[in-house]
Amino acid sequence: MGSKWRKAKLALGVKLCVYVPRTGDDDGGASLLSPLVSPETPSPRGSRLSKSISRTSKNTCSICLATMKCGDGHAIFTAECLHSFHFQCIASNVKHNNQICPVCRAKWKEIPLQRGPVLSQNNALMTVIRRAPARSSSNQHVSPVFQALEPAVFDDDESLDHQPELVSRNSSKTNTADNDFQRTTKIQTYPEVPAVSRCNSYDDFTVLIHLKAPVSISGLNLNQNETNSPQISQTTRAPVDLVTVLDNSGSMAGTKLALLKRAMGFVIQNLGPNDRLSVIAFSSTACRLFPLHRMSETGRQQALQAVNSLAANGGTNIAEGLRKGAKVMEDRKEKNPVASIILLSDGQDTYTVTRSNQKEPNYQLLIPLAIHGNDNAGFKIPVHAFGFGIDHDASLMHSISEISGGTFSFIETEDVMQDAFAQCIGGLLSVVVKELQVYIECVHPSLCIGSLRAGSYPNRVTTDRRMGSINVGDLYADEERDFLVSVNVPVDISSNETSLIKVRCVYNDPLTKETVTLSSEEVGIKRPEIAGQEMTSMEVDRQRNRVQAAEAMAQAQSAAEQGDLTGAVSILESFRNKLSETVSAKSHDRLCVGLDAELKEMQERMASRHVYEASGRAYILSGLSSHSWQRATARGDSTDGLSYQTPSMINMVNQSRVTLLGSPSTQRLVGAAQPFASQPKPR
Repeated sequence: MGSKWRKAKLALGVKLCVYVPRTGDDDGGASLLSPLVSPETPSPRGSRLSKSISRTSKNTCSICLATMKCGDGHAIFTAECLHSFHFQCIASNVKHNNQICPVCRAKWKEIPLQRGPVLSQNNALMTVIRRAPARSSSNQHVSPVFQALEPAVFDDDESLDHQPELVSRNSSKTNTADNDFQRTTKIQTYPEVPAVSRCNSYDDFTVLIHLKAPVSISGLNLNQNETNSPQISQTTRAPVDLVTVLDNSGSMAGTKLALLKRAMGFVIQNLGPNDRLSVIAFSSTACRLFPLHRMSETGRQQALQAVNSLAANGGTNIAEGLRKGAKVMEDRKEKNPVASIILLSDGQDTYTVTRSNQKEPNYQLLIPLAIHGNDNAGFKIPVHAFGFGIDHDASLMHSISEISGGTFSFIETEDVMQDAFAQCIGGLLSVVVKELQVYIECVHPSLCIGSLRAGSYPNRVTTDRRMGSINVGDLYADEERDFLVSVNVPVDISSNETSLIKVRCVYNDPLTKETVTLSSEEVGIKRPEIAGQEMTSMEVDRQRNRVQAAEAMAQAQSAAEQGDLTGAVSILESFRNKLSETVSAKSHDRLCVGLDAELKEMQERMASRHVYEASGRAYILSGLSSHSWQRATARGDSTDGLSYQTPSMINMVNQSRVTLLGSPSTQRLVGAAQPFASQPKPR
């Protein structure tokens, strides 16, 4: 028998590894004669590492994260470093030119390559070939073993025809009225003060509009986790089309790319079978690694294989990556109710954006028309941008997110990446309101709207200033939005009360596909002959502080960009002093306490030009993104969005941290994670 194997090996010029199924219930349900080493090619490396191999890697495929056990019909490949994988998973890895161990990053001399179809479930023909020595030129581009040709049109998205009906498992047991109440967006309004003298007029009277998105009973998983945080059920929420545009340029080599793969693995495992995912990789050019497919068990495995095939090489062409990501969204034949793009990069686009000292770069060139925001139609495809490390272009990434209606997060430390992704998808997987529009109408005939303070949300006021509107877009479950409306209050000597405005909301329910219209009661104020010393509404005061803090951040950032760091620090210090004197700050309001701490951190990150360039700019811009959209972003070494985190976001971040703590390979990568090398820290 041995001589026959030797002749076969000599005839093929390769090493053969054969999967041999066993009978019985022992743990070694399938053994792999791998590698079959001839006397001419001894492998001392394997014996040297055999003592260190972990039980986890023996029992679990580190690519698809599925178990490797007896009778599951999968061939097993054991590498020189003695880590084991499903042969199909690792062969796909190698097909995309990834020739290092996904677990320990060891370089392999023998690599698996699938030749032809699998013969049967219990009998697979596998091939291991010796990798050719690398060429001497370090700059030479390495081509994949097989380069898949992309179609001209990305209309190969997987069909949605077989999705289960999106209804509550407990709907028959739930009172309909209670369920509708839980699934209705709430509108509350607060005048700046409850009463003003009828003999006085005001030019800048503030009314707060507060919105809170619903969490329906049917949208909650009643089997809560250990932290009692509600989870959005994957069978009763709006399904998502998600395109991830990932930087795999040369600067991502090493730990960065390993952590990106780990973070993407977490995203893939938390997408449901109704969600669809596509993976775009970009360096000097961009390619679609994985089409828009549903995250069934098969889809997850294939997506994980595509992500694990990433190899760092080349430059940074963000525009091309975005263009290809937008093309996936544009060309799809069918559409899930929610659609979004996640963009991650650690570098600066050197292909599309031209920089000069005379003018600001035109970041609009980076944004395909398909994902541009539009005042009338709302945001088409929001891009949630993640700037990774100290060398990324924070201004560019922030501009991309602002133009498209997404958020910008600054990942400063390596171990925050997965948590940052988790927070983002925790929101995307809980969308309960689509295309929300807010309409404001003046009631009193002498009233007019002075201004709408809505952050980054598109808004408009009619020419007669009697009506206004705000385009809010999508809301995650339990999300809140606050908008300040400034109106004039006329003298009204003939009335005991003056009606100011009324508010109406119109949105689409992504589950029922119904259009929902809600109206608030008219907002009015008392008009006594002589008004006492009225206390300013705490709700209005705290939201005014938030808006003014964001304005101070923007002014400071502008001054810093012009080289005036001292002036920038002074702007922030001046507002901190003003903040401390407000009603809500004196009451130790949580939002105000958080704002002060954030402003102080920004001052410290403006201590010098070096510190500002490395982390200050990105930290401030991610803060501006969070406050202007009123949505949680990651910045610095934290994902704790200042009062903007929703229960579903918190729950997903908690899951991420549990996963990280329980993963031996992740512990090796991030157990002693530190800020990126050479990053200056504020003192």
